[in-house]
Amino acid sequence: MPIYLFATFISFLINVILIVPFINFLYRTKMQRAQQKTKDAFNKSTPIFDKFNKHKAGTPVGGGLLIITTTSLLYLIFISMFDLFRIPLQTNFPSIFAESKILLFTILSFGLLGVYDDLAKIFFWKKLNFFGVTLKFKLLIEIVLAVIIAYWLYADLQIQFVHVPFMGVFDLSYFYIAFAAFTIVSFSNAVNITDGLDGLATGILMISLASFWIIAASIIDVPTSLFIGIWLGGLIAFLYFNIPPARIFLGDAGSLSFGAAFAVVGLILGKSFSLPIIGGIFLIEILSSFLQLLSKKFRGKKLFEVAPFHLYLQHKGWEESKIVMRFWLISILFSIFGLMLAFLK
Repeated sequence: MPIYLFATFISFLINVILIVPFINFLYRTKMQRAQQKTKDAFNKSTPIFDKFNKHKAGTPVGGGLLIITTTSLLYLIFISMFDLFRIPLQTNFPSIFAESKILLFTILSFGLLGVYDDLAKIFFWKKLNFFGVTLKFKLLIEIVLAVIIAYWLYADLQIQFVHVPFMGVFDLSYFYIAFAAFTIVSFSNAVNITDGLDGLATGILMISLASFWIIAASIIDVPTSLFIGIWLGGLIAFLYFNIPPARIFLGDAGSLSFGAAFAVVGLILGKSFSLPIIGGIFLIEILSSFLQLLSKKFRGKKLFEVAPFHLYLQHKGWEESKIVMRFWLISILFSIFGLMLAFLK
């Protein structure tokens, strides 16, 4: 455990040193939240969203890119140090390389998709039908990436079982690939949707990751434990500048990649049942948006006045900081309950 904490502290120090120059870099390159009005998936204006977010226009976007970069590089450095000093790397899988490959590919590939979406929103949004890249195109790329990752989980790590407390272990065989891909895409978009208030998604992600860190340490899975520890260090540094009023946003580069990586960590640890519970706030947020989209498409009218759920609470008069803090508290409760289920037979 001390090596994980050391990695977390080093990650925090490096990110906290780099983040202010990085914010200045984003200002110089005009990587800032657009001034223009946003549009939803049906190319319609979003006056309620604009009402609560117009004051955030001009804030730098791309904090996720810094964390992705530092997390990936530090992870490779620490893994190399284990090999250099001949420290055994314990894992529960046939290959340490395969486990590390999956973690790094997930955070980097979804991060690149998010970077493309961020650039499209900021510089090329008028040429596109959706605010960013088209919804269908983005979803298609997410599915392709998720299927690749899911196949590696199944073929390289030989994960094909789902454990349900009190009911036992279920062998999904090839269907595990579809199950894992769906989980990855769902959480990638869930974190992306949740990242709408200053500090909301990052704080919840930190709480949820801490739960998986406990699980990873308990089964002595060094590669995943190390990855989570380094990732958390970056998130702590970022959150200092992301709490209200935010000086920097994650952007889609961060939210898409972090959601996918969060799901992959849960799948690698074999806690797919606890995953939607530990990440319960993310689940609530994406369900509210998904149901709203279905209602608009098939009923021709809204199910809620506005979605996702955090925006609905804003619309009802809740202050932004109050929503963020209370969601953090609820996330702690979800994590405690999810941890309890994770350790049940």
